[in-house]
Amino acid sequence: MTIALLAGAAAGLGVLLLVLVLAPPRTQPGSALVRLDVRRAELRSRVQAVEANPDRATESVLARRVGRSTADVLTNIGVDLGGLRSNLAVLGRTLEQHLATSVVAGVVGFLVPVVLSAVAAVAGVSVSLGAPLLVSVFAALIGAALPTVVVRSQAADRRRDFRHVVGSFLDLVAMSLSGGRGVPEALQSASELSDGWGMVRIRNALGSARLHGRTPWSALGQLGEELRIDELRDLAAALALVAEDGAKVRDSLAARAGSLRRRELAESEGKAGEGSQTMLVAQLVLCVGFLVFLLYPAVVNVMGSL
Repeated sequence: MTIALLAGAAAGLGVLLLVLVLAPPRTQPGSALVRLDVRRAELRSRVQAVEANPDRATESVLARRVGRSTADVLTNIGVDLGGLRSNLAVLGRTLEQHLATSVVAGVVGFLVPVVLSAVAAVAGVSVSLGAPLLVSVFAALIGAALPTVVVRSQAADRRRDFRHVVGSFLDLVAMSLSGGRGVPEALQSASELSDGWGMVRIRNALGSARLHGRTPWSALGQLGEELRIDELRDLAAALALVAEDGAKVRDSLAARAGSLRRRELAESEGKAGEGSQTMLVAQLVLCVGFLVFLLYPAVVNVMGSL
């Protein structure tokens, strides 16, 4: 029965692929423009990733092709990749390479139970067909999702570091404004006074804005949208208000920097509290294990005497 179902599924998939090849769906102009914008954004992200790590320029062509095809399939079925693109942009990685890694991990997860079942069958162990197939599908899903979970965790830590950079950047901009400089000059000088990957991204955004004739705050806002960092978007909105209405923003920037530092302090205290609770649970587990070790012989003797 299982073999018949698998054969029917394979035949149906073949018919579907044949129909798609002979009569491809009509391309809508709106969706084509959206895909063009997405491709342009991905190309910009790839250029930034290569600038951050030149070794990524030598990535495998096959890996990029597999990742590109996977991204097209996910986009066509309605999967939103915006959050994943933002996380990869924060880490300086490309979408194609990540999706190719996910595909390889999923294939490996699918094949491992199958190979183990084949080895067991060769060794003479009776193994049913349904159980290894179910385990293979489950392992493939876990393998394909694991790289995304790891990227999400790493991106959260990198965003936390970026918020610290933004706080320092706000202090530097406020000091430059207090010295009588204009907003563009204050932003440029503040970005050149410190280093780090976050400040490099801000400096590159400001340099790109200068080359393309855009305002620095619009570049910071676009960077905040790309990386999904609210503090950069708020900074861009405040600087745009200064440029349009002539509002005084120095005190506001200093207050924002102080608010960011207080938030980081609260998060650090919360993490320290979580670590203390984890240590307390570990100590309780050790105590319970020690009590079981002490009481087990006495309990065995009592039960044996009964």
